[in-house]
Amino acid sequence: MSKYGNKKVMMDEITFDSKGEAYRYGELKLLYRAGVISRLELQPVFELQPKFTKNGKTYRAIKYVADFRYIEGGDTIIEDFKGCKTNIYKLKKKMFEYKFPNLTLKETR
Repeated sequence: MSKYGNKKVMMDEITFDSKGEAYRYGELKLLYRAGVISRLELQPVFELQPKFTKNGKTYRAIKYVADFRYIEGGDTIIEDFKGCKTNIYKLKKKMFEYKFPNLTLKETR
């Protein structure tokens, strides 16, 4: 069991971090089939800060991995299913909103 009480779930040979995330994937698949959304993608990665070196020490890039990305009504939607908003998530969300002002970050529960 995970730290937050969620259980991993397998759907369409894909492992999801929670039942809720798998359920949301099922909903998005239906919307995709109905033509409401397009270009459904799982686990898109966004670089929030590149890796860099300072005083001989190399710092890794900071990346944010969302749950889904899709097009709806001409807009690119980045979606994250959240049962619990950790402090790290809140910080990365703020960095994401700053770096990608033209993208919509949607949180579902």
